[in-house]
Formats: sequence, C-alpha cells, structure tokens
Amino acid sequence: MNKTIYIIRHCKAEGQAPEAPLTQEGFLQANELAEYFSDVKVDRIISSPFLRAIQTIKPFADNRDIEVELEPRLAERVLSSAKLPDWVEKLEATFYDMDLKYEGGESSDEARKRIVEVVEEIIAEDFGTAIIVAHGGIISLLLNYYDESFGFDQWKALSNPDIYQLTFSDDAVHINRTWKG
Repeated sequence: MNKTIYIIRHCKAEGQAPEAPLTQEGFLQANELAEYFSDVKVDRIISSPFLRAIQTIKPFADNRDIEVELEPRLAERVLSSAKLPDWVEKLEATFYDMDLKYEGGESSDEARKRIVEVVEEIIAEDFGTAIIVAHGGIISLLLNYYDESFGFDQWKALSNPDIYQLTFSDDAVHINRTWKG
C-alpha cells in the first residue's frame, strides 16, 4: 500500500474568519499552486469549508475538473470563544498539554482527532493521491500525530501557503515539506 496525501495550508488571506477571502497575493499564490501540481495525478481534493481554503485550491480543481469536497472536520481549530490577548502563549501551552482546553474552544487532542479521522478515512479508500486543504493550527496537530517532534516552533515556521507530502506505506508514514511560501 502506497498512498500519498498532500496537506496544503491555505494561501495568504485577509483574516481568520471562516468567510475571509484570499488577498491579492493569495490569489496569485493559488495560481502558483495550480502550476506546482500540474504534473501530479490527483484523485481527490478535500477542503476545509472556510473560503480561504476553497479559494486556495480552486484554480487547480478547475484546471483538472475535480470536485472540491468540503469537509467540516478540516475547519481551523477554535482555541477559545473568548478574546485572548495572550493567545500565542495559550496556544503554545496546548502543544505541551494536549488536553488543555480554554473557554468555548477545543483541546489539541480533540482537534487532532478530527483531522486524523479524515486522513484515516482517505487512507482506507481505494485511491492513489489526495489533496487536503486546511489551516495551520489543525495541520500542525496532524503532523504532530505522525511526528511528535512537530510542535509549537514548527507551527510558528509554517508559511502561507505551505505543503507537506505524506506518503503512507505498509510500515511507515514519510513526511516531506515540498513547498514553503
């Protein structure tokens, strides 16, 4: 069994709200991503329902006439429903205590379970290559699941966009960063 899933962090966006669109630069990046994948055979595209994620993969999907499947479990993690002026420090703490949970938010463990479920469902299906488009927080938790050394510092080093290639074989998962925006 060899399966490949490309994990894409969305291109540059105007904000963090679910309806925040890409910036002008983000739209240019989305076209660059379409070109980047031009020689890659892709069987499925699964995206967060957030507008910036959909707009990131739309040029490629349109070029290939591949439906973008929207998956709510790929939405960005909610750290808290309250305004946290020290949110970066609070986020860092959740990398060390995966069960830590703030008001109205979800723990790292809860968020990680969502995206891992999606990946495991994809792996169980008969396909060769898939693309997942999501967000930095949830992606970092997925990468941490397969590589415990991927933590807060690696989250901080993510770019918009960013691409990680996960290759699943019978005995291992290989992670390769193939793009840094």
